[in-house]
Amino acid sequence: MRILLVTPENPFIRAFRRGQLNNFAQLTMPYLAAWVRPPHDVVLRDEYHQQVDPAERADLVGITCNTPNAGHVYAMADAFRARGRPVVLGGPHPTLLPEEAAQHADAVVVGEAENTWPVVLADAAAGRLQPVYRGGAPDSLAGLAWARRDLLRGRGLLANTVVATRGCPHRCSFCNLRQVYDPRPRFRPVEEVVAEVRTFRTPVFTFWDDQLFMDPHYALRLLRALQPVGKRWAAMVTLASTRDDTLLAAAAAAGCTCLFLGLESFAPESLRLVGKSFNVVEAYREGIERIHRHGIAVQAGLVFGFDGDDSSVFEQTLRGATRAGVDGATVSILTPFPGTPLFHNLARDGRLLTRDWSYYNGKTAVAFRPARMTPQALWEGYTWFRRRLFSRACILERVRRSGVRPLQSLLLNWGYRRALANRIPGDPVPCSPGDAPGALVPAKHPPGDRCQGVGLHR
Repeated sequence: MRILLVTPENPFIRAFRRGQLNNFAQLTMPYLAAWVRPPHDVVLRDEYHQQVDPAERADLVGITCNTPNAGHVYAMADAFRARGRPVVLGGPHPTLLPEEAAQHADAVVVGEAENTWPVVLADAAAGRLQPVYRGGAPDSLAGLAWARRDLLRGRGLLANTVVATRGCPHRCSFCNLRQVYDPRPRFRPVEEVVAEVRTFRTPVFTFWDDQLFMDPHYALRLLRALQPVGKRWAAMVTLASTRDDTLLAAAAAAGCTCLFLGLESFAPESLRLVGKSFNVVEAYREGIERIHRHGIAVQAGLVFGFDGDDSSVFEQTLRGATRAGVDGATVSILTPFPGTPLFHNLARDGRLLTRDWSYYNGKTAVAFRPARMTPQALWEGYTWFRRRLFSRACILERVRRSGVRPLQSLLLNWGYRRALANRIPGDPVPCSPGDAPGALVPAKHPPGDRCQGVGLHR
């Protein structure tokens, strides 16, 4: 068989991210490609840099799908199937809504794929694909295949990502990790992680883990084993997990240059309402300074639209992030992913504005009615915040307060600023309502056009 694997990216989100400098390659499809053995052949198409042709020869097409890409992926899958190519869909969105995905696929893989993907390949070769494959998560992460990074094109320094752990002990109401993956903390053998990292051809990589430091004993063993490898890397952790200076010193010695912290909000009530009270706003500045003392930069994850947020939250967050000296920030609009407690609560209260999944990307549109402001006010506050945070004056002030890796921080912020200048409209106004009260119907403009609406649409 000739197997075609696709990492999708709808045209508008691809355009939105184009100017940024931290778009590391997605790991899923290069990883699944590693399970394909002779006599089968495998080809990977990454839409961030490559075109996908539905007429391309393939005996089986596999596409991973997250929620904001769902409409785009469904159209792609339909085009492949119209040409007689059987399609398998998997990933977060098909796992959450398998019945929906099944309308556009010959088979749907639900959940983690280690136990099911080899069965899918065997069934496809025998011409007996099943409609749905549900496999339990692997009990052990030992012996995982190494991703086929040689199949990636155009990623350059950003081709290398790796996973050391899976699972997350927290229960944040807006996060879909517990619905998509087995929440049990699981750990790869340290020696296997290090061996894979040694194969990377570039000097930088990132950990794709959701909480690399969730077990400090494992993390410390991993960091000490990475030290002689001599590469630079970034990872996502919680601020609470960085209170141990021994762990931070080991991370710095092992090559850590940046830690992503899901701070989410500078409003304590908002954190409490979404089950993230382990983030203590009063400790943000001290915690960030502690990380900086080890020469590690901080990339903050910030989200607007929580039920505790009113129109004052944007200036409050700008002031807090600047004073804390965050080196960079990933800024998002709260997104109620299907299957999460947040989604169920908003649906129950009639606050979802649309179920067109193209709105559920956290960057270019508002998909729900906030509790203490209008959708328009959320959008305008979000765009105001991004413009101010990535203004020249604010970038220079944050870099000055941080004092850590200034060139790295300036380049990262310049990338966000460049993307912002091209992709955020000046004065968005509500689009016409659709078939449901208050719904926001996507405007069918060509990708990249500016739509005057609550957000940018596909």
